Amino acid sequence: MELPEVEVMRRDLEKDVVGRKVKEAEVRPSRNSMRVIRRHAKRKDFTSRLEGTKVTRAERKGKYLLLHLDSGDVWVVHFGMSGQFVRGTKRNVLPPHTHIVVTFQQGGDLRYVDPRTFGESFVTSADELGKVKELAHIAIDPLEDTFTWPAFGELMARRASKLKPLLMDQTFISGLGNIYSDEVLFAAGLRHDRMSDSLSSQEVRRLYRAVQETVQDAIRYRGTTLEDEAYVDLFGKPGEYQNELKVYGRKGLPCRRCRTPIETVKISNRNSYFCPQCQS
Repeated sequence: MELPEVEVMRRDLEKDVVGRKVKEAEVRPSRNSMRVIRRHAKRKDFTSRLEGTKVTRAERKGKYLLLHLDSGDVWVVHFGMSGQFVRGTKRNVLPPHTHIVVTFQQGGDLRYVDPRTFGESFVTSADELGKVKELAHIAIDPLEDTFTWPAFGELMARRASKLKPLLMDQTFISGLGNIYSDEVLFAAGLRHDRMSDSLSSQEVRRLYRAVQETVQDAIRYRGTTLEDEAYVDLFGKPGEYQNELKVYGRKGLPCRRCRTPIETVKISNRNSYFCPQCQS
């Protein structure tokens, strides 16, 4: 799950879960479920800090979700490659690979589902959040006010790196991943192998605008769900941005802009898609 999908999830939680009080929390009886809450020694260490609390706010830092509780604790969630939250009720059968079920006093529940268990979930105090190293070193965020084009240009110039690996680098920018970095580069008209310190100020501005517009469009279309349907929103519905993709997954198909066939290249063992005519 990349930044647009996490932001869609945050907004859904803000509308549907904030204000609800936790009646019961359960970590399912499996070794993989313990892996999900690996920062806690026992299931009870996790569940006891959720039960009886009210969710007061849903926040996002990079690809981390932070659910603030009225106890002063924060429920931190990172979805990894395959994690997701799904709303349900007792009438709904638990999906396979459900690791956490949080039941609300007002009815209904919230399930954390994660087939690969690369994601994680833990509860910590608000005071201790600053000591979580993953949260202390979040990269620049395309949706934050601090994401300005002069600051972006300065960071680009400092890095002598090819553009595609740089845009996928979570220490440089949060949450673009393979799909959105290809779409950003197409929108900016830049090749994957251009060096970041070789861009003109006009090209930096184009890239900056492409990052913003691509992320905002992906959120507007509620994320990208590919054929594996690994991503669905809080209510189990797939996103729709896959219908808007210009290059990703379109090898051999005509470019939507110039009709040149889309090409692909392997970068870090993953396919990257580009138009040889529109990107230079």
